[in-house]
Amino acid sequence: MKHVGIVRSIDLAGRIVLPIEIRKELDLMGEDSKVEIIAKGNEIILRKYADTCIFCHDTADLVDFNGQKICRKCIKDISQI
Repeated sequence: MKHVGIVRSIDLAGRIVLPIEIRKELDLMGEDSKVEIIAKGNEIILRKYADTCIFCHDTADLVDFNGQKICRKCIKDISQI
């Protein structure tokens, strides 16, 4: 993980502004861009959100099933049960 060393204030609504350099680097420029928020001990981790398979967490070849993402490999594995 790259330490950037930028300090930002949190407003009364709990919002922070991500610096433009980081948004550009991670391609978070569109209105539909999403970040995942993870609390780990005394750290808050923000990472670019990517859909993943609910079973194996792979990001490739996903199919939407009732609002859940499942990869084709897991669909094949499930169909053999």
